Amino acid sequence: MRLTEFWERMTEQFGAGYADSFARDHVMSQLGGRTVYEALDAGWDPKDVWRALCSTIDVPHHLR
Repeated sequence: MRLTEFWERMTEQFGAGYADSFARDHVMSQLGGRTVYEALDAGWDPKDVWRALCSTIDVPHHLR
């Protein structure tokens, strides 16, 4: 998954305004106690970050 596709899915899931806020503020244990931004900055693959997010919240099947 490209980073562009990751952010498209984030926007579709959360909306343009909330996607950034969620990525910046929501700490997830599946990401080792990191936020989305911290995980991506640490070199995590966007696909792995997206999978962690899907396991944390209820993401519609067509976005998984």
